[in-house]
Amino acid sequence: MRVSAVKLRGTTPERHLVVCCLFSVAILLVATSAGRAQAAGTSTADEPRLEIYGFVMTDFGYNIDTIDPLWFDTMRPTKLPAFSGEFGRNGITWAGVRQTRTGIKSFIDTSKGRLKTIFEWELFGTGVDAGQTTFRLRHAYGEIGHFGAGQTWSPFMDPDVFPNSLEYWGPSGMVFFRNVQVRWMPLNGDNTNLTFAIERPGASQDFGVFNQFVETQDVNTRFQFPNVTGAFKWGGKAGYIRVAGLGQSFRIDDNRLNRSNLDQTITTGGVNVSTNIKVGGKRVLKGSFVYGTAIANYMNDATTDLAPEINPGNPNRPVRTTPLPVRGIVGFYDHYWSDKWSTSIGYSQTRMTNTGLQIPSEFHKGDYALTNLLYTPNDHILYGGEFQWGRRSNFSDGFGFNDYKVQFSFKYNYSVKIKLD
Repeated sequence: MRVSAVKLRGTTPERHLVVCCLFSVAILLVATSAGRAQAAGTSTADEPRLEIYGFVMTDFGYNIDTIDPLWFDTMRPTKLPAFSGEFGRNGITWAGVRQTRTGIKSFIDTSKGRLKTIFEWELFGTGVDAGQTTFRLRHAYGEIGHFGAGQTWSPFMDPDVFPNSLEYWGPSGMVFFRNVQVRWMPLNGDNTNLTFAIERPGASQDFGVFNQFVETQDVNTRFQFPNVTGAFKWGGKAGYIRVAGLGQSFRIDDNRLNRSNLDQTITTGGVNVSTNIKVGGKRVLKGSFVYGTAIANYMNDATTDLAPEINPGNPNRPVRTTPLPVRGIVGFYDHYWSDKWSTSIGYSQTRMTNTGLQIPSEFHKGDYALTNLLYTPNDHILYGGEFQWGRRSNFSDGFGFNDYKVQFSFKYNYSVKIKLD
């Protein structure tokens, strides 16, 4: 589960898009006017400034097989068919502009140090807006000195593991989560840093074979405490290694008035080790390994954090809730043939350990791979083509499904810096 898309109460997706577009146009008009006003000077990295940036991106593709129609422009193994014919027949052409993005950064000097903020959004609908072209918040975050607060990348995630790809969703086995948090950064260097954070808690629960039972509607997950995350990154000219950890605790509350008692306290966590290794010029090897229990909420493509399991020998608690183990791996290589041509190639996998009370068609393993050829004639333009593969494997019914997809993308970047007095 990712951070939910912003839902404007009482409005339609079309109105979301209109509001976003009008807001973007207004920002660009202000930026253009300000840019003319400062034509006599150029903003530097150390000056107080406002940066307006983003890109317009158009994607065309052909899905050789099939996927959930709400996720037509992604390669997500969890959204591939769980049984034959679930999403109809194979072969569909698709197109969209949902990756288009806009952001605003500010750098302002105060008596307590330099204040940095970021507000960034895109048009890729998820959650209740899945499949739609609509406003979606990415970052709303500020920091000053060693402290920061807002919504941004969780310290448990390493965004630099993401490959240089066209496909939007990314490697299935990668930790990928923007979360609301308060963080402390006692070491805040470019190459070596240490970060701790308390984050908004959350988890998803699968009732398995009990999903249709009325009784399960009175069993709830309650989050008493925030999640705790931390990360240490050590690096230099040759690359870096990063180790991150997650700890969380929550309650399962049984609100039914009967003899059995399913109340339970669950404490879980995980470890994520990642790296970038430079192999000459801009060429980079990227990799990560993550393992934990009930961390599906932080994963880029996993299903559920909790599931039921038989609890033999305890008549008052015949069933207990189990945090599901998850393992994820990522390995990619970004190769630059020249200053203008590049290729990314790699593989990723998510594997979940299921319980005997989950249904046989539940997701068990997802494989993901791609390769591409990208052309960047300058800093503002990118054209490219990409071949993608994904596979879903079910828990225990023996069903698996392969999907193959071809994607072509056209990306146009913009950036305006405004000097602040």
